[in-house]
Amino acid sequence: MSSLSQRMSAWHRPMDKVALRILTLVLGLCHVGLLMWEPQAYAAAIGGFNAFIAPALIWAVCSAMVYGVGFNPKAWYWQLLFSPYISLPILLYLTLRYVI
Repeated sequence: MSSLSQRMSAWHRPMDKVALRILTLVLGLCHVGLLMWEPQAYAAAIGGFNAFIAPALIWAVCSAMVYGVGFNPKAWYWQLLFSPYISLPILLYLTLRYVI
């Protein structure tokens, strides 16, 4: 394992908690369910889809599934791509937009 991969693993170690994994997985599944159930209502609730929101939603949900099931990538670039530090705030933002 390279030193960059080791640093990324150390950076992710504080997020390696079961409660955070479950929260992220549930948020990802809820957003997928809401989107699949009624796409127009979901889009209206979050303020519509645009060139930033749609890819961010897709990426955050995919990342949440990878992180939520407990998969730990070895290479640093996969750790960065599926980082909960980026996907969790996106899912929380979309949850707040949907609820408020």
